[in-house]
Amino acid sequence: MREIFTEIFENQPLDPTEAARRGARPRLRKRFFKRAHTGDAGAGGIAILLDAKPVLTPSRRKFVAPTQALADAIAAEWEAQADVIDPARMPLTRLSNSVIDAVADAPAPVADEIAKYLNSDLLFYRADAPAGLAAKQAQAWDPVLAWAHEALGARFVLTEGLMYVPQPREAVAAARAAIPGEPWRLGAVSSITTLTGSALLALGLAHSALEPDAAWSAAHVDEDWQMSRWGHDELALERRAYREQEFQAAITVLRRTD
Repeated sequence: MREIFTEIFENQPLDPTEAARRGARPRLRKRFFKRAHTGDAGAGGIAILLDAKPVLTPSRRKFVAPTQALADAIAAEWEAQADVIDPARMPLTRLSNSVIDAVADAPAPVADEIAKYLNSDLLFYRADAPAGLAAKQAQAWDPVLAWAHEALGARFVLTEGLMYVPQPREAVAAARAAIPGEPWRLGAVSSITTLTGSALLALGLAHSALEPDAAWSAAHVDEDWQMSRWGHDELALERRAYREQEFQAAITVLRRTD
């Protein structure tokens, strides 16, 4: 079972829309287990089991979740695989693999990458026109910036257009201090930051300062505005739906590791 699991997740398929564009058709393994469930792994961890056999990560480490709630969600993702095992439909398992195999051993570089976004966060760059778009940006983004100022002591500088504007070191340092140190939550914040283009949205979610739907909408204000004017781009919407699955997996980690 070790070799099968490793092969499945070492050769993860591309984003389905990108795979379709390239004509790629990943070969999927048939479901090889009858039941996915959890079990005590000792040392406070919960193992994911397939027919009582422990799941391993692609690096052949024990796949152990920090809480029962999270382990249950991961096991449910495995159980939901019907005839074949499709890694593209298992965002929570993929994120967990990353946390166990990468983030847990080297959390500092992950936090550093998140902190880079604090120097050029999506929320800092505003449209000067049209007025309707600028208003929507302000409506979605200003409350997050206000939270960062009030709760974290981080006051950032806004600008119109895309020209880079330096941020106060004190603001960046204050927000950086709010990045979680625990590997699972750190991995979730890293994923959200990359998916949304905003470390502040990710931190707001990690600290329960905003709801997931509001954060996801805030990350797509510009895109939604363009679609409202020029029509929907079906390929873009498909890719967005795929990325939203990744986003929801990260939210699950945040909510089930509290």
